[in-house]
Amino acid sequence: MDISFAHEQSQRALKQRNMLAITSLALGIACFALVSMAATRDREVILQPVIPKAMSVSSSGVSKDYLEAVTRDTAQLALNRSPETLRYWMDSILEITAPEARGPLKSKLIGIMKEQQGSQVTQFVTIDWIKVDPDALTSEVGGVLHTVVASRDVRREHKVFKFAWKYEGLSLKLRGFGVVVEKGANPTKDAADE
Repeated sequence: MDISFAHEQSQRALKQRNMLAITSLALGIACFALVSMAATRDREVILQPVIPKAMSVSSSGVSKDYLEAVTRDTAQLALNRSPETLRYWMDSILEITAPEARGPLKSKLIGIMKEQQGSQVTQFVTIDWIKVDPDALTSEVGGVLHTVVASRDVRREHKVFKFAWKYEGLSLKLRGFGVVVEKGANPTKDAADE
């Protein structure tokens, strides 16, 4: 009798152990499936509009409207500078720059700061047009670049600037920018050198 009772007890414990193992396995598979679905699901952030259109940023890529708005703001930031605002100008550009591009860009910006500090030279741009390519993550800005010494507008030149971007996660970062030079002209110079 004791043997049959012990056998029943061991069979009951074995069934409980097997049910617990099956339940644990099912829960583990369900957790793995949920984590996989969450990781592959597109993410989207709704942005407050700075222009009359609603824009969003998604993990699937950058929208044309968003790239155009960021290009416009970056062009205004990068191409407008005066001796009084040089530190803010440099820090703001470096803040939106991709980490791998910060070092080379910072050395160029420091060179411009040293050259322009103490002078009365101010530079600003009036934008004519913006063209963006969300697939290649590039954009071009055309506009008149004004150079002002003291209070005199000494130079006005129409120029085209190209911006290269990096999109990672939900973050759009600047990789670099420069002046687009027409064929047969001098080699491309960085916009920061203008």
